[in-house]
Amino acid sequence: MQFIKMHGLGNDFVITVGESIGPDPGELARRICDRHFGVGADGLVFILPAESADLQMRIFNPDGSEAEMCGNAIRCVAKYAFESGMVERTEFRMETGAGVLSPRLFVEAGLVKEVEVDMGRPVLERERIPMQGPPGRVINEPLDVAGEAYRITAVSFGNPHCVVFVTDVSAINLPVVGPVIENHPAFPRRTNVEFVQVLSPDSTQVRVWERGAGETLACGTGACAAAVAGFLNGLTGRRVLVRLPGGDLSIFWAEDDHVYMTGPAVAVFEGRWISEVRGRKSEAKN
Repeated sequence: MQFIKMHGLGNDFVITVGESIGPDPGELARRICDRHFGVGADGLVFILPAESADLQMRIFNPDGSEAEMCGNAIRCVAKYAFESGMVERTEFRMETGAGVLSPRLFVEAGLVKEVEVDMGRPVLERERIPMQGPPGRVINEPLDVAGEAYRITAVSFGNPHCVVFVTDVSAINLPVVGPVIENHPAFPRRTNVEFVQVLSPDSTQVRVWERGAGETLACGTGACAAAVAGFLNGLTGRRVLVRLPGGDLSIFWAEDDHVYMTGPAVAVFEGRWISEVRGRKSEAKN
């Protein structure tokens, strides 16, 4: 299987193009995403034919589960699709588990420098996130986590997010509290978790625990959720620079209720995944 390794702000993916995903994509994701015995990645991404768009993206987490959407992955796929000639326009449509989204490419000398993605409208109704409890929005609501009360705001961009505002993100023991919130019974499909420190009305610092992947250097949908939650709580404006461990994303919640995410994507190397029958799992070339 031919693949390309790419990342968006350090959130890295093994990306492959095909007509189908094969019989067990979850098991393939578990093996290929392993950082010791595989290629190593935060997700395995398939670029596939689409019925209602120019192409389709499906992404599988390192634990084998399928994610509905990934903001960093869609920027990587958009860059690869343009630079490889799969699409020729700088604006096109991509089918995802969260619906059809529209990347817009900023190109210099034939290379994609940044990608803006119209992420659509944030989902704020509790039952659609989904989250247990009465109807309505979840804004600054208490959640008991192992005996400790957290104030949370819940947002979905096709995948669920639980946003917690704190005074210092570096003080959070994310490998401990992250999985507890991810698997909290209030979230029937589990949840991504963002701890957010507000630096100014137009800047935040964010750490992310991704559902099915653990702590990652960046998360596009998580950055969007953090920006929306900041505005809903009166802590930030509609345009926010979200600072993540891997770099910065520009997020704008426009008056049309759509959220626009802008950031880079980088190709690292190409390679070929080799069957274990031949005694090796992968080989790569620069």
